[in-house]
Order: sequence, then structure tokens, then C-alpha cells
Amino acid sequence: MSSSPASPASVSVLGLGSMGRALAEAMLRAGHRVTVWNRTVGRADALVAQGARPAADAAEAVAAGELVIICVLDYTAVREILDPVGAGLAGKVLVNLTSGSPELARETERWADGLGATYLDAAVMNTPPGVGKPESMFFYSGARDAFDAHRATLSALGDPLHLGTDPGLSSLYDTALLGVMWSALAGWAQGAALLAGDGVTAEAFTPVAVRWLGAVAGFITTYAPQVDAGRYPGDDATLDVHRAAIEHLVHANEAARLDTTLPRLLRDQIQRAIDAGHGADSYAAVVKGLAEEGA
Repeated sequence: MSSSPASPASVSVLGLGSMGRALAEAMLRAGHRVTVWNRTVGRADALVAQGARPAADAAEAVAAGELVIICVLDYTAVREILDPVGAGLAGKVLVNLTSGSPELARETERWADGLGATYLDAAVMNTPPGVGKPESMFFYSGARDAFDAHRATLSALGDPLHLGTDPGLSSLYDTALLGVMWSALAGWAQGAALLAGDGVTAEAFTPVAVRWLGAVAGFITTYAPQVDAGRYPGDDATLDVHRAAIEHLVHANEAARLDTTLPRLLRDQIQRAIDAGHGADSYAAVVKGLAEEGA
């Protein structure tokens, strides 16, 4: 059953932690009919005050929504909550915004399919305050027809992106992008610490760092087709050049008496690719080195 902003949908939200509450609030702001439930009594009160309908138990919550969203601690909790509902899930579209692994997502799809439900695994690439903002990315993987039918409703949460019919893709993208986030934050923290030693504030450093990240995004865009093709022309800078330059980063951090774990890790990663014969190749060849290291 399709929905649109002019046709409010019946949405049930199970799990009212900070993220679950944000999901329900976004659906309420969009004018949808929202039913909420949580194992801890009282967490629904603020949402009820905003117009949500409280459910006495998970079965009642599932029965009330054509679109059932669950966001709890882990996949074990998903099954603990929904197993007793059983056949009540038949005909429902179940959107699971619980963090987990690709294997668990695929297993959950098989379980939901056995009950007659249509399953979408999902991931939110933001914190609760970002829910409902159009620039916030929400990943969905699994049944394409269900996604298309409810895309307008899901847009209330943020920008909905369907990654493919394999339900494990949302988790894979989520994990990979969190790695990008932590790597960027770690690099920023290392740089801020280095500059602080010479009296430069993090606020002064950050606008320049953010501008530099735009250039880095350009490097990534250039390297992506090289990775897919397995060819790494060193037209911009070879790994030998990167290896020489990164030694300055290691030395500067040593001189400032900072923890050098991160710069040494980056240097060693480049060195392994060089040792594998990629010294004249672009930085993209590091990806091949990572694959060989894990083989």
C-alpha cells in the first residue's frame, strides 16, 4: 500500500530509546498516524502528548501499523519482542533500524519471510537530533517493492536510499562509513593536538581542515574507478611519494611528544603496499594491499 504526504500512513514504532523517540517524533511531525510501544513503561508518555497512540503490547503495536519500525538494542531483542507476535506480522512491512551485522540482517529477512512479512533492513547515518532533516541519510536494503511503496512515508525520517535487494547491504554500508567517520575524526584530533602544541586553537584549525576534506573527497572520487578496474596509475602522487611525505607527519608528532600510533599505522599501511610492488602506483593500490593482508 503506497503512501504520500497527502495520504497519512499508519506507522508503528517499537523501541523508544533516544533514536526510537526521534523516529516517532519525525513521523508525527509529518502528519502520520503513529502508534508507539516500549518495554519500559512510561517512555511513550511524551510522544502520546504529541499525538501518538500508545499500544499495550508489541502485538497491539504491530497490528496498528501498515509500516512497522523497530529500533532496539540488538537483533536478539528484535526477536524477543517480535517472536511472540508471530503471524501478526503477516502482510506487514517490517523496517528494522537496529544495528547489527549483514549475516543477522539476512537471517532476519528469512525469519520475517517465514511469517509472511516483508523485510527492510535499515541504518540511520546520523544521531537522533538529525532525524527528520532532509540531508540525513537513511539506508534501506531488502524488498525493493516495499521500499518504493513506502518511500514517501520513510522520507519523513530523512533521505531514503535503497542500496539493493540483499538485506545485508545497509549494515555493510553503515559499518564502512562509520570507519570513514572515525578515520576522519582521528585524523582531525591528531592534527588539532599537533597544532595545539604551537598555540593554534582547534577552532582556528577546523575551517581549514574542513576545506581540505573537500579536496580529499576529490581524491576518493578519482581513486574509486581505479580500485574497481584494478589499475592504479600514479598520475597524481605515487605511493613512494606518499611514503616520503608521511615520514614528516611521524616526525612532527614525535617531536611534539604526541601519541604516534595513528601516523605510524598509516605509514605502515603504505609501506606494505610498496613492499607488495605498488611503489609507483597511486594511493588506491592500498585497497589491494588490504585485501591481500586479509587473505
